[in-house]
Amino acid sequence: MQHQILVLNMGSTSTKIAIYIDETQHFKETIRHTEEELAAFKSCLEQSEFRGNIVKQVLAEKKVQLKNLTAICSRGGRIPPCSSGAIRIDQNMVEYLKRPEDDKHAAALGCIIAFELSQELAIPAYVYDPVSVDEITNLARVSGLPELPHFAVGHALNTRAMAIKCANEVLKKPFSECTFIVAHIGGGVSIRLFKDGRNIDAVNDDNGGFAPERAGSLDAVPLIQLCFSGKYTEAQLVKMVRGNGGLKAHLGTTDGIEIEKRITSGDSSAKLVYEAMAYNLAKDIGRLAIPVAGEVDRIILTGGVSYSKYISDYITRLVSFIAPVELMPGEYEMEALAAGALRVLRGEEEVKAFQSI
Repeated sequence: MQHQILVLNMGSTSTKIAIYIDETQHFKETIRHTEEELAAFKSCLEQSEFRGNIVKQVLAEKKVQLKNLTAICSRGGRIPPCSSGAIRIDQNMVEYLKRPEDDKHAAALGCIIAFELSQELAIPAYVYDPVSVDEITNLARVSGLPELPHFAVGHALNTRAMAIKCANEVLKKPFSECTFIVAHIGGGVSIRLFKDGRNIDAVNDDNGGFAPERAGSLDAVPLIQLCFSGKYTEAQLVKMVRGNGGLKAHLGTTDGIEIEKRITSGDSSAKLVYEAMAYNLAKDIGRLAIPVAGEVDRIILTGGVSYSKYISDYITRLVSFIAPVELMPGEYEMEALAAGALRVLRGEEEVKAFQSI
């Protein structure tokens, strides 16, 4: 039996829609939203009808017969910490994502739209490897303050998808028998250690090297003093470290192509900062080799910044003594969502209930 899967991936300024027939992509469409379009909505959740109508419009334009859909899979919003895999979207998940006190992630819109469509069509809807996947060991979780334990959050979907892809296509081994360090380098960074099919440790973009838009790890006492200086509100400080930090703070841009042109033109400050980012990310990769005593099958570089030969070559030179480096740039999120849903539909993976996580 063929399975026709609708895949949804909502970003802050984009709506990605795809149809997969088993493993084959039938089509993929990305709709970009302008600031003017989104300014009409006071909150992220207010966009759900607007985004839902766009999904239906695209499906109609592509002449997709909704009655032929087998399942829907969406990128997951900020649900509670959970293990990797599929979770069925139900009313409880939707209500959780609509909580007024929650810091809304655009992916929540995909969950809500997927649930509404699944109710109309009487088919299942899932999230797969949401951003809140947290499987790190108890040892990795202990920090220097019991009030602030370590946790994993970030690009769970793409990092695990690339690890599975590398296991299948490069090593020709089951993912459950491999050890990978996967560095997703985009506007933010997630570096994850996978062993025996689980993500046992991680470096998030708040506790590692800086990224194009993230400040990364900062010395605690000066940061506390900055917080109490009276110069900034809480919201301004959060934006400073998550959105306006990293390359943006130092160089005024996150555009790697522009920065590399500046370096070629002799801009020594741009060279120093750009290489410092790569240097610190390489240190974080090395840091995750320690829990497995350096026994790593592959180091994988993924995410948009990994397209940069400058950055990927710099990191590879520093970390290749640990394990061979596999370049898998870009993101594999739509394919990963479809593949995850397909494994569930074929009975190869179990789906979790939201209330069980």
